[in-house]
Parts: sequence; structure tokens; C-alpha cells
Amino acid sequence: MTRTMTASLISQFLPVLSERYLVDENILVPELLARCDTLQPHQAAAERLATQIVEGIRAQKPRSMDINQLLVAYQLTSEEGIALMCVAEALLRIPDTQTRNALIRDKMSVTEWEASSAANPFQNFSTWALNLTGNVLHLQNKDSGWGVFGKLIARLGQPVIRTALEQAMRLMGNQFVLGETIDEAIANRRKHPYPHATASYDMLGEGARTINDAARYFQAYETAIHAVGKAKMGDSISIKLSALHPRYEWRKPDRIRHELFHSVFKLCAIAKAYDLMVTIDAEEMDRLVPSLELFEMLARTPELSGWNGLGLAVQAYGKRCTQALEFVIALARDTRRIIPTRLVKGAYWDSEIKRAQVEGHENYPVFTRKSTTDVSYLAGAQLMLSAPDAIYPQFATHNAMTAAMIMQIVGDKKYEFQRLHGMGDNLYESLSAVLGRPVPYRIYAPVGPHHDLLAYLVRRLLENGANSSFVYQIADKNIPVKKMLDNPVQFTANLSDKLHPKISLPPDIFGAERKNSFGPLLPEPMMRDKLIKDIQKFLLQPYEAAPIIDGKSLTGVRQTKYDPSDNRRALGTSIDCTTDDVARAMEVAHHTQHEWDKMGGAARGKILARAADLFEFHMPQLVALIVREGGRTLQSAINDFREAVDFLRYYGAQAAREFETPVRLPGPTGEQNELWLRGRGVFVCIAPWNFPLAIFTGQATAALAAGNSVIAKPAGQTPMVAHYAVKLLHQAGVPTGVLHFTPGSGSALGKVFVESKYTAGIAFTGSTQTALTIYRGLAARGTPIVPLIAETGGQNCMIVDSSALLEQACDDILTSAFDSAGQRCSALRVAFVQEDIADRLIELLKGAAAEWQLGDPLDISTDIGPVIDANAREGLLKHIARMEKEATIHFTAELPGETANGTFFAPRIVELQNISQLPDEVFGPVLHIIRFKGNDLKAALEEINSTGFGLTVGVHSRLDEIHELVRQEIRAGNLYVNRTMIGAVVGVQPFGGEGLSGTGPKAGGPHYLHRFATERTVSINTTAAGGNASLLNMVGGE
Repeated sequence: MTRTMTASLISQFLPVLSERYLVDENILVPELLARCDTLQPHQAAAERLATQIVEGIRAQKPRSMDINQLLVAYQLTSEEGIALMCVAEALLRIPDTQTRNALIRDKMSVTEWEASSAANPFQNFSTWALNLTGNVLHLQNKDSGWGVFGKLIARLGQPVIRTALEQAMRLMGNQFVLGETIDEAIANRRKHPYPHATASYDMLGEGARTINDAARYFQAYETAIHAVGKAKMGDSISIKLSALHPRYEWRKPDRIRHELFHSVFKLCAIAKAYDLMVTIDAEEMDRLVPSLELFEMLARTPELSGWNGLGLAVQAYGKRCTQALEFVIALARDTRRIIPTRLVKGAYWDSEIKRAQVEGHENYPVFTRKSTTDVSYLAGAQLMLSAPDAIYPQFATHNAMTAAMIMQIVGDKKYEFQRLHGMGDNLYESLSAVLGRPVPYRIYAPVGPHHDLLAYLVRRLLENGANSSFVYQIADKNIPVKKMLDNPVQFTANLSDKLHPKISLPPDIFGAERKNSFGPLLPEPMMRDKLIKDIQKFLLQPYEAAPIIDGKSLTGVRQTKYDPSDNRRALGTSIDCTTDDVARAMEVAHHTQHEWDKMGGAARGKILARAADLFEFHMPQLVALIVREGGRTLQSAINDFREAVDFLRYYGAQAAREFETPVRLPGPTGEQNELWLRGRGVFVCIAPWNFPLAIFTGQATAALAAGNSVIAKPAGQTPMVAHYAVKLLHQAGVPTGVLHFTPGSGSALGKVFVESKYTAGIAFTGSTQTALTIYRGLAARGTPIVPLIAETGGQNCMIVDSSALLEQACDDILTSAFDSAGQRCSALRVAFVQEDIADRLIELLKGAAAEWQLGDPLDISTDIGPVIDANAREGLLKHIARMEKEATIHFTAELPGETANGTFFAPRIVELQNISQLPDEVFGPVLHIIRFKGNDLKAALEEINSTGFGLTVGVHSRLDEIHELVRQEIRAGNLYVNRTMIGAVVGVQPFGGEGLSGTGPKAGGPHYLHRFATERTVSINTTAAGGNASLLNMVGGE
């Protein structure tokens, strides 16, 4: 095996790649337009050629199994089109007949597909499939072909329908897959040769979850390279790096540079021996820099020198497209090779948009307009053609205008077009006919079983099914040719705003009332390194968290606080309050609350908005304390920080909206009736250690927003970050007499909190038993009744039936169970898995869990940090000791040597017989699994409800009827469908439970602040001064 090479060129390009990652489109697009100025002289000729291409396509005789017609007939960008593919793929995966029939039954209601009709045999057959999966059994025209099928359905029943549907879906699969094995694909290629075309084979599949997955994909690629090389047909191979390593992520640079590099090198070495081209496919934007670094390592490997078959795909919708191409050109010249470069539009656009919004980035890594992507593509094409000594250009497009423009500027340079198997063949046949000579093109041909087709096919539909896409428009003869051939350069140049008007930037997705919290762009190396350096610099000085009463820091006995990930590392000191300190704070808070309440909701909202801005300015310091004091990984700490900022802005905005002016109530004439919301008095806020900033800030902010003064008590394990937050709140303008910081022992201070005559309410997050103790104490004190707002634990469960996509379920289960070392209120504790898929899912979970890394939380490669302290670890070890006797331990993670000095606990996967084996919540990274029979789901739901907890529940199923059943039957505050069960977003997924899991209302929801408030009604007789002037004026004109 070759030695690992160092990538040096990529470091030179990092600054510009960093600068362009999220660059404003209004800054970048004019630069791209300038690059396209040289195209203007060719525009008229390109339009003439494109017109001839389109007319040639439309003049062609319709073929059976033409995907372009299918896209038009059913408008497959609609919800139903994607659902079709999901249902078809699900039917091929679901192992049990009961669930397969349920899936068909689940989709039997009216949809837009009723109106579809087609003369094409493929469309007729596909329409049957669409109807069976798309809810159109209520047929309107009984005399039509649909009536025949309706009778057939009634006569044959669901089992026969299911078999027929599978056949229909396989027929559709053949449209997109050249063969289910590489030998079959090559045989089909020989049987139906494409004149003057070659093929690039790609193995279907959407990424390895386990080492075994990666080995299987490696074997498939290796077999394919040998087969294609021996066939000697001029074909090539495309590979996805995510298929060759389960952790091909920016977080794992060392594993990419060593493990993944050596796998790809082995494949390339085999390909070089056949002089076979290998193209590394482009994937998500956060993988661009890792892929370029790995590509440079390959290009610099001596064993691969002299081989011009090492290729790369570049995506035009990415804002860094031209910089990536410039990198490829520089690398080719530096290593004295020609690099085959495939220019594509891009296939992950929707997920890139959502990810940027979810993660709170400043902008998007991709363009928001299709026309801008087209401009980027043309700019990239020119750049590629300008470097024939470095690049062999490969233009992947199904767009006649794009192909026509490239033909105008390509000259006598070597090049090729590329298209997807099953799409675009008529375009290149028409182009060749118009030119009177063959046009070189390569077919991107997926290979693999049809049940692996889903993700690939959905991407193709999203790319090509949009009404604005050429593939869609060309098959619709009602769309004029001229409309299809708009000049994207001219169109984009005429736009006053290059950002799409319907796509808000990530900071603005919540509208004018509040800004989305900022999230640093961790995948970008330079930004990430700066953040980590700022964190490390802050941690150099010990931190002291002392009580703050009426703005003054108190002295007392200092206790050294240690890092749970390394108990040799002292972080600083904390000082606890005495009961006298708390009593004084309560009295001061009582006397200052009235003026704070009179200030009004708008003024309080402005202060909280300033606090949010201060939090973001001090992000490195706050995140540093969460990581070191709370043991949270860097990403998890950032999520905690962002939730705190969201609370500040959400509650501040709600205060301005609902606590500034009264609600006017209807009533008889001559009266003015109003309902005011006012603060209750002194609120005690008791926060947990597992979200040391978010929950601490959320409780205090809600109380403050509603007009209360606050006694804020942090968890004993995490006083430092809470102390820092209180200082920022004071700096933002919260009066020091209104907000007091009172760290200390809960058992020591709790009596004062509960018994004080000044306590007007308590907000608590923690264990159910502690909440009950507080409740009993408040009830027994003999003073006015005050509210207890409690969010407590949960025995959180997830239902996974046999229709679930196992790869997605695996990802979501592990994230829900192991993120933050399982120390979340919402964390998954028990997965109820249908027995038909249990063995397969358990094996997948074991393999994927083995890839999770325990270690220093500040290390970006760490997935799981420590549990909070020795007591927490001891409790988990006792649970596992019991499980070893009563249950089956399927998986135990390895603890690396570096964890020896911290309170780390190895994650486990444990199979139980029933949930009664868990009398209490297991607060840590232990995933329990219980099998259930497909027809016993209701019994499983009853078992979950029997625990009395009701915080979060998840369900992974592709059956709407299962979603609805769980929604109706389960007693839980938060239900998550086909996603993780953690990470509730403020104002988006209000969070809180019922039963033993809490009192409600939900934090981060519209009703939460009201529980911190008292309501006051004011009724004014407006006629008391003499007469009802408003009524008289109303009728006076008659």
C-alpha cells in the first residue's frame, strides 16, 4: 500500500473557499455574469441551434417507457410523485405481507392523479401503479379503463394487487437502472449499444452506515472496475465516497486521510491498470473541502502518476463552483496530468437550503435561483474549456440551451456530454441529427437492486420534475419553444435582487418579529479553527462563579470545579449561597418587581433582544463553558447556546406583543372591557445541568418577559455558564435587583424557595421526584396558591414498523439515544421494533454505533462526551449490572484510553422483554429495544402509556394510518414522525410533557409566558360622565 500523501494545494485555496462558502448572491452573481460576457456574441447562434434541437425532439415518435412523458403526465414534483417512489421502494423492502398490504390500503383515497390519462403503454401501466400507491380508487368514470381496474381490484384483492404493483415498479426501475448487477448492466449495454456513447457505471446506494456496509460497497466497486476494464468498451466508473466509509464527514478528517484514502487508492490503482476512468461524485456542500483534499492526495500519489483517468464531479449550484474548478486546474498542472471533470447542476439543493436554515447559517452555500445556477454552469464551462492542458471537460446536462451554447464555444477542443440513463437520450440524438455528426456523450448508468433506487430516483425527480426544468418542459408541447430557451444570463442580469424572493435567508426564516439564532459554520475549516482557538484562549484563565445578589458578587468558600471529561483539569471555582443570602435576594426581588412589571412588555422585549445579541457576541465563551463544565460536544454545546438565544428573542417578542397593551373584549355598548397580563411577583427558576444555558436562560427569560423578578438557581454541576449568562442579562439592561444568581445545594436552598412568603411561582426542570417534593411543599405552606411549572423526566419510546426506511431509522435512533451522552430529557430510551425487521435493524444499529467515538468534547471528531459526574456513571453501571442478568446486551462500545480520567460511560444496546423492566428513567446512553408483532401495535402503545410518563414519542413508518394511530392513542407531549426525537426548536416545536413528565405549558410555545403571568380584567363604564356619545354619533346621521 502506498504511503499517505500530504495535500498542500488545498491549504492555499482555503481562504477563498471560506470566503465564498456563504457569500451574498448579490455580490457573487455579478462576478459570474461578467465571466459570461464573452458568451453574448454566441447567443443568437445558440438559440437557433437549441430551437432546432427542441423541434427535433418533439418531432420524434413517442417511445414506450419515456420518462419525460411520465414526468409531464403526473407532474412528479408534486407530493404524490415523490410518494410514488417512496411507496414503490417500501414495497420492495417490507418483509411482511401484513404491512405491505397495509401500505397499499393506506394510500387508497382520491388525489390529483385521477385526472391523468395517457396513450403510451408505459404510462398506462405506470398509471395503474400510481393509482394503487397514490390514493385514487374512487374512480369517477366507471366506463373508462379505470373502471376495469376498479373491478379487478375488487375481484383480485390486495395480495394480487401487491404482486402486480411490484412488477410495475420493477418496470419503472428498469427505466433508470441499467442492470441489477454489473454483469447484467454490461450485457444490457452490449445488447442495446448507444451509438458513439460510453457509460459511467455507479453502484446504487446512499452511503455506508457501518464498516461492513463500506466493505460491501468496496467489493461492488472493485468487481465493477474489473468487469468494465475487461469489457474494453471505453466505459468508466463513478464512485461515491460516502459509500466507502461510514464516517465520511468533515468531523472525521483523520479517518478520511487514512482509512478512506487507502480504500479509494486501491480502487484507483486497479482502474489505472485497465486505463479506466474513475470519477469521484460530488455530494453535500459540507463535504467539498474534504473531497478536494482527498482528491489532491490521490493526484499526488506516485503510484497513480501518469494516469489521466482520475476524475472529479463539480456542482454548479454551489457558490464555490468556480473556485473548485480553479483548484482542479491548478492541481492538474502541478501534478502534470489531465483531470476528467464532470460539471453538473447539483442534486441536493433542497437539503442544502433546509440545513442552512436549521443550523442558523448567515446565508446559503447554494444559489437560490435556477437561472443563477445556469449562469454558474456556463461560467464553469468556459473556465473548463480555457484549460485544455489540465481538464478533459464533461458537461452533464439535459438542457438544450446549455448544450447549444457549449457547442458554440467548444471549438476543436476534446469534450463530452453526459446524461442520465433513462433520460435525455432524445436530446443528444436530436443534437447529432441537427449537426450532421455524432456528438460524444456518456451515460451515467446506475447499477444495483431496485430497492436501492429510491434516493437516487427522488433526486432525479427533484432535479428534473420541476415545472421550470427543461426535462419537464420539453415533453409538454403546450409550452412554446421560445419560452424554453430564455437566456439565463440576460434574465439573471435583469434581476434587481439575485436572491429568490420566496426564500428567506436563514436568519430571517421567522419573519420580522425575531431573528433566527446564529450558528457557526463548523464544516468550514478556517471558521471552525478560529472558534476553537477563541474557546481555548478563554479557557486559559480560571473562571469564578459567585452568587450575585442585587448586583453584588458575594464571597464565601470556593469549591474547585473539574472537567467531567478529565477530572485532572480544574476549570475554576464556584461559591454557594447561604440560606440568608437567598432570603435577602427574595426580599430585594419582591421590592423591585413592581417597577419592572410597570415598564411594559415592549421595553422588556427590547432588553431581552439586546441580551440575545450579547449572547451571540460572547458565543465562544458561553460554548467553552458548556463544553468543559457540562461535558457537551462542540456541536451539542452550540445547539444549547442557540436555544438560549432563541428563548431570549421568542419570549421578548411575545412580551412586546402580548404584555404591552390589553386585549379588548367584546361587550355591550357604553363599556370598555380589557384583559391585561401582568407579572405575578418573584419567580424561582431552578435549572438542570443537562442544558446548562438553554433551560437556565429559558426559565429566567420567560419569567422576566412576563414582568416577574427572578431568583435563578443553576444546577450544582454547572454554575459557571449560568453565571456568565446572568452577567450578560444585567449588561443588556435587566435591573440587578430584578435578577439574582443563587447557586447552591438544592436540598439546602429548596426549603427557602418553597416557604418564602415572596415566592409567587416556581419553574423547575429535573426529576419527577424532586418536582413532587416541591409540589407538596408549596401545597403545605398555607400561603396563597402559586403555580409550579415543571418539566420532568420521560420514558421516551420510538415505534419502528417494517415499512420504515432502516437506514434513516438507524441514524435517528442512535442520534436520539446517544447524542449528549443520552443526557437529554427527550432522549430515546426504548425502541419498539416490529419483529419482522428487528434482527436486521439491531445489526445495523450495532455496526453504526461502533463508529461513534468517545473522547474530549472539544475535539471535533468526538461524538459522545462524558456523563456529568461519578454519581451518574455509577447509576448507569448499576443498571447495566442488572440488565446483564435480566436482558440481552447486544452492544457495548469501547472506551478509548484517553477517557480513563473522565466520567465516561460506554453506550449500550440492550434488548428487553417488556417496558416494566425499566421502572425508572435511565438517564444516559443506553438504548433499550423491545420487539412487537405487527398486529400488536396497540398493545405496544398501551404498554408505553402504562409507564405514566408522557414526554416524547417517535415513530418511523411510511404508513399514514400508523402516524395517525400513534397520534390518537399515545399520551405524550411531543410526537416526532420519521425524524429524530431530540432538538426541539423554540417557537417551532414547543417542548414539554404530560403525566409524570410535567405540568405544561410547553416551553418555547405560545402559552408558556401566560403561566408566568396573572390576568387582570378592567371594565370601564364609558357613559358615566353623561351619555353614550359613541352610540349617538353612530346613528346621528340618519
